[in-house]
Amino acid sequence: MAKTSMIMRENKRTKLVKKHAAKRDQLKKVVSSPKASYEEKLEAAIKLQKLPRDSSPARQRSRCALTGRSRSVYEKFGLGRMKLREATMRGDVPGLRKASW
Repeated sequence: MAKTSMIMRENKRTKLVKKHAAKRDQLKKVVSSPKASYEEKLEAAIKLQKLPRDSSPARQRSRCALTGRSRSVYEKFGLGRMKLREATMRGDVPGLRKASW
């Protein structure tokens, strides 16, 4: 089980990403726009840097829904490798079973 503080930190990041997503997209469009002047791009880049670091989606980490484990998480299922294996053995994951050949 992951530390509660790490899980809470990840939840905080998720909220910040949702809160600043529209503003961040707007500023990124200005920065990458070929029609915008150099001054406008510079101003947009400065505003983008002043946003909270944790509002960037790149800082988010995928975590297991059951344990909070951050590594070896399968995005398709939202579970870590160990919990996914347990769920597969119980038959909880439709269409997934242990390989044997």
